[in-house]
Formats: sequence, structure tokens, C-alpha cells
Amino acid sequence: MKTILITGGTGFIGSHTTVELQKAGYNVVIADNLSNSNENVIDNIEKITNIRPCFIKVDLSKEDECKKVFDKYPNIEGVINFAASKAVGESCEKPIMYYKNNFGIILNVLEQMKQRDIKYFVQSSSCTVYGEPDKLPIKESSPIKEATSPYGHTKQVSEEILKFVTLSSNIKVIALRYFNPIGAHESALIGELPNGVPNNLIPYITQTAIGLRKQLTVFGDDYPTPDGTCIRDYIHVVDLAKAHVVAIDRLINNKNKKSLEFFNIGTGNGFSVLEVIKSFEKTSGVKLNYVIGPRRQGDIIQIYADTSLAEKELGWKAQENLDSMTLSAWKWQLALKK
Repeated sequence: MKTILITGGTGFIGSHTTVELQKAGYNVVIADNLSNSNENVIDNIEKITNIRPCFIKVDLSKEDECKKVFDKYPNIEGVINFAASKAVGESCEKPIMYYKNNFGIILNVLEQMKQRDIKYFVQSSSCTVYGEPDKLPIKESSPIKEATSPYGHTKQVSEEILKFVTLSSNIKVIALRYFNPIGAHESALIGELPNGVPNNLIPYITQTAIGLRKQLTVFGDDYPTPDGTCIRDYIHVVDLAKAHVVAIDRLINNKNKKSLEFFNIGTGNGFSVLEVIKSFEKTSGVKLNYVIGPRRQGDIIQIYADTSLAEKELGWKAQENLDSMTLSAWKWQLALKK
């Protein structure tokens, strides 16, 4: 069994990817500082797969702590990097924190990989690297526009870092530029559970529906879209997790065509905030208390993916629709209440 390090592995996408990696026969080591997650995620992963992933609590943005992970697990053969601060709005308020954390993590991990001749790296990148697009749907060849938030900027610069690292080392990289992951595992044992007030739409919807939040604020209804609200390409987190397994397989089996490859991971469909709310109300049967508020700094008007390259090269395609995404998120929220 090949051992893969998942940084940020107790988080939303990391935990689902751990499950899919274990199902595919990989041994998983999770490194996480638990800043936006909980250690009981490890127990729930074990309940799903009957395999307990190795776990080490560590701040990877600190060089000495990052080194400890690789010292403790010398058999690591590849890394999937999820560890990063990730909220657009918060990054606009705390840019220095975002730069220190996100760059510190990726630089420290790559340094350890280079020293130990670990060759395979999958980067959790983002559609935010494209900025406000001129043309839709977005292709991997679309121009990288000026970032609209420090979070998006860290993703752009991280890709630049990876470009130069692959030119100067044996490290092979696939950067998955994914769109908006939502939903939860069908078991309702793992899902999106941010610490504190959610920054993402779906957990705020479900927490409002169940009474944890008084109301949901929709940030702006005066955008140039059909209903005035922002449009995103929402993808089920399990579909997204499976893309990471395919990506690490591609690297390990030397099927990559370049030392650095980029793939858009989405559904290819754009849904507005109000359409997501309507889907949730339909699948949950709960009428949502929401109000229209002012626009939020850093938000892109609309973006959705052209996923044809991922379908062709990775043999991957999203399977779930919006209703199954919102329903699974609601089942997860209900399970949390028990």
C-alpha cells in the first residue's frame, strides 16, 4: 500500500478524499492543525471505511513542525495539499495572515519533499485563480486575471511556485482548479463543519434552516445575472474527492504528460445563489429565512467550468446534481443535531 500524506485532511474536502483514497487501497497520513476542523473526523472516517488513518496534529506553516511529519512517516510517497486558510471575505480582512499561512505551508511541504525525493504532489487549487472571467465557460487555457482577494492571490502564486519547483526538481504536480464544493458523504458521518460562523453558502443555509443562525444574508441581488445573484459551479464533495484519487494515480503511474498539469474540476453548470436556496428548500422541505444584503468584497459575479480536459485526460466526470448536493448537506446537518 502506497502512503499518501493529506495536509488539512480533517477538513471538508480532505476528509472525503481520505475516504476515497482508502477505498482505492492507499494508506493515508493526515496532518492538520485543527484550526477549522475537529479531531473526531478521524473516528468518523474509520466508521465509514473500517480503516483508521494515521493522524498528527501539526502546524505545517512552521518549518520544524512540518519536518516532524516527514520524520515520523518516512514512507510517504505522495502529498495532496489541502492545508490553507480559505475564506474569500476573511482573506480581505486578514491578508497578512493568509499569505503567511498559505505560503508557509506549501513551501515547507515542498522543501521536505525535495530533500527526501518524494515525487508526487496534488495541489488543491481553485477557480479563483481566473479572477473575473471575460468568457464562460472557463478553460484551463483561460487567462489568469488579477486576483479579487488575497485568498485567490495565494492560489495564483502557489501555482507559480509549483511551476518553478517542477522545473528545478523531480517533483511532478497536478493542480486541480476546483469550483464550489458542497454536499456531504452519503453516510452523513462527515461533511462541512466550519468552526465559528460559516463563510461558505451551504453550511450557512443548513445552519439557518435548523435554527443555529437567525437568517441568511444573500450578498447582493444587483449583479448582471438572470436573478441578480452571483453564479457558481457547485460540485458534490464526493465527486471532487474522487478527482484527487484519479490525479494521484495519474502521477504514480507516470501517465502525466507534463511535470505540471492543471485541470478544472466542476460540473460545467452555473447556479445562482437563489437557485441554490430554491433547491435546498425543495429537497429539505424547509422554508429558508433569508434577506438581501450589500455585495461582499472579493466576490466574482459568475464563473463555471469547461471540464472537457479533465474528462478526456483523467477519465473523470462529476456525477451528482444540485438537488442531491443540497439534500446530502441537509442530511449531514440533521445528523449533527442528534
